Amino acid sequence: MDERTRADVERAEAAIVEHYPRLVRLTYLVLPPSMGRHRRVLTAHGLVQRALPRTRLRRPDGGLPAQRGPAPESGYDLVRQRALRLALAYEAQPGRVLPALPLVWGLRLFPRAGGADELALDQALSAVPAAVRAALGLGHLEGLDEDAARAVLARAGAEDPDAAQRAAAQLDRETEAGAAALLGSGEFDPCMVQTRPTDLLRRRQRVRAVAAVAAVLVIGAAVAAAWPGTADPSGRAGTAAQQALDPDRLLRTPNEQWADTSRVDFTAWPVRGRQAGDRKLLARALRVWAAPPPDTRITAAAGTSTRPPGHPPQLLYAGLIDNVMVVVLYDGERLVRYAEPEDATPTLHFARVDNADLTTGAALVIGRGNGWMRYLLAPWISEITTRDLLAPAAPPHGLHVAPDGVTDRIPIPPPAGAGCGRWPVAQLRPSTRIVAAAPDTAFLVADLDDLVPVHLTSGAPLSGGAPEGATGAPALRNWARTACSLGSLRGTGVRSVNTWEFARQQLPEDGGSAAWVCTRADTWRGPGSVTLRFLPPAARPADPGRTAGRAVNTAACSRFGPDVVGGIHWQAKSGKWYLLAAGSPEVGGLDATGGVRATADEGTLATPAEPAAPAEVVGRLRTGGSVRALHP
Repeated sequence: MDERTRADVERAEAAIVEHYPRLVRLTYLVLPPSMGRHRRVLTAHGLVQRALPRTRLRRPDGGLPAQRGPAPESGYDLVRQRALRLALAYEAQPGRVLPALPLVWGLRLFPRAGGADELALDQALSAVPAAVRAALGLGHLEGLDEDAARAVLARAGAEDPDAAQRAAAQLDRETEAGAAALLGSGEFDPCMVQTRPTDLLRRRQRVRAVAAVAAVLVIGAAVAAAWPGTADPSGRAGTAAQQALDPDRLLRTPNEQWADTSRVDFTAWPVRGRQAGDRKLLARALRVWAAPPPDTRITAAAGTSTRPPGHPPQLLYAGLIDNVMVVVLYDGERLVRYAEPEDATPTLHFARVDNADLTTGAALVIGRGNGWMRYLLAPWISEITTRDLLAPAAPPHGLHVAPDGVTDRIPIPPPAGAGCGRWPVAQLRPSTRIVAAAPDTAFLVADLDDLVPVHLTSGAPLSGGAPEGATGAPALRNWARTACSLGSLRGTGVRSVNTWEFARQQLPEDGGSAAWVCTRADTWRGPGSVTLRFLPPAARPADPGRTAGRAVNTAACSRFGPDVVGGIHWQAKSGKWYLLAAGSPEVGGLDATGGVRATADEGTLATPAEPAAPAEVVGRLRTGGSVRALHP
């Protein structure tokens, strides 16, 4: 029994009051994520409140004076040690009951959900022991050095503090977004919580008398047995909404249908995964989709509905991915990825995929982690390799694929603000059973934090379809200089991105040849955006050049509006400034007005101009129309 003098207890009580949020955050981090977020919040608060030691009985008058010893332990150190000891004990005894206080009826409490980085860190923390989580918290939340953290862990009862610190350091290195910043976010703050009601219907049902419910069931069964003809003559069991939640009604495509159909999209995907026959798992996934619990993490690409299923969806996958149970469903318009991690907090990810085809329906993201992801490949993909868009001359690397279509881990592009030293993409090759064997049948896809990767293409917009793939040497060189701009498209529901070199221009004063490139991003919901870039000669293959123009909700650089003009101020090696402009092939002349006046009877223009001189550039089309230059 840890009993202290009254002075010790008063110092401990003051420390709890003053540092309560800090103590609860640390305790919440150490508790097992498998408890679920609601129970973790209440337990963290309860353990910190129980960390107050008991008061030692007073010595009777006339006793010996107290012996001199070390300085008294600080109140904060004392309650932190006790709270850590209680939290570490929960992992060794998972059946321990919730502390009596605080007590919450009719509500569920959970911290504010973070982004993909916080979710990835939470999943990584669920896979390590409590002592490792404690070591990470002592270092980042408490600011202790290695020796001090090791001493705190030892006093709190950790079995091997050194091993815990080594594992925490390794986890910290693998967290690209930075564990310190993520642990300080709202995802790991049990004092800033959101509230939602518990299952209201279930709560109402529980207050009914058990005898009355049993009687109703017995009477109902008797009536059904006496009048069997009252069954639904159509043979339908319940409404369409009820049928949509029945795992036995899930649609399942035969394994080889993809090779014998003219519709090569997600409807042709067969069901895969070892848990495809787990009726309980499938039922949970459907129930969460139809009525998400309050603490469910829900992510939806821009323009994607999260409404419940209106009819039985198609099952694409059900299995265990990196210790997370995953179910993927398709309702003809959307993909829904249900994930059930060890902490029992479900996640739903929605993505719109209507009108998918051989390339945009070739893969989906089946799992994510710190700095990596995995694809589930379409059955018609015969080969997958990976390459770095910023290294166009480097050969692709082979990637292993499991028999169920799940790939090995693939590195993901760096997060925003972390630089752009690499940009991994996947190169897919379709089976010769549906596409003739040819070198140009391979295509590139890139992960932009959505459920479905983005198809990367290159070339002029075609009147009858999409541009070609981006695996040729010229296309890869252009993509090397524009790849880093893909980061701005993360999570926006982009279907495909095309880069088109619409003009070449010889620079003044023997400055070499520059390329004008239009990068167009098309979304699943329809609208597209474009970015014009001016790419002068560069010493590095991945030099990004300069942005010359932008536009949103535009048809520019598409088959519905292929004409485009760009302009920019450029400085020659002599120090002299010029206005440069260029148009797409159908632009037969250019006119500059405003602060700069010049004209050209061809698709490019170069004229001396001060860098601050405003200019409006208009292109004259060969068909007699005109097109204005896009502005940055």
